[in-house]
Amino acid sequence: MSLNIRRVRSDETGLVLAFVRELAEYEKLSHEVEATETDIADALFGRDSRLFSAIAEWNGEPVGFAVWFLNFSTFSGRHGIYLEDLYVRPSHRGKGLGKALLTYLAKECVDNGWSRLQWAVLDWNAPSIAFYKSLGAVMLDDWTLCRVSGPALTRLAGSAS
Repeated sequence: MSLNIRRVRSDETGLVLAFVRELAEYEKLSHEVEATETDIADALFGRDSRLFSAIAEWNGEPVGFAVWFLNFSTFSGRHGIYLEDLYVRPSHRGKGLGKALLTYLAKECVDNGWSRLQWAVLDWNAPSIAFYKSLGAVMLDDWTLCRVSGPALTRLAGSAS
């Protein structure tokens, strides 16, 4: 059995979008997926791209992925990685692919002198929470994730003078 983690190629944006849709279905959020293959291609490979992705292959078959971007900690004065998506197809879970993807990202942080690897997890996703804790992740219960989007984002933008 062979595991390989590698950066996504420009001809694989359809694969990335397929993984996004599978993840959204798992998280019961399919109705929120608006991205197109063109959106993904532009974000990953466009002129000002700041998004990154890696594919997990099992015996040459793509079975999982990670998508991330850089964040910055003013407290440490260094960048870090914010993991937007981590997904392994159900048929390949329990083989160490999720851990391999996180290890890949941790190595990116260490190799670049970045201070942290950070992500969010849905509070009902007990299997993922247990998995993340087993790797040493700390759940930041004292922090609440905030988001402004859709009509609220438009209203907020309109209040600027």
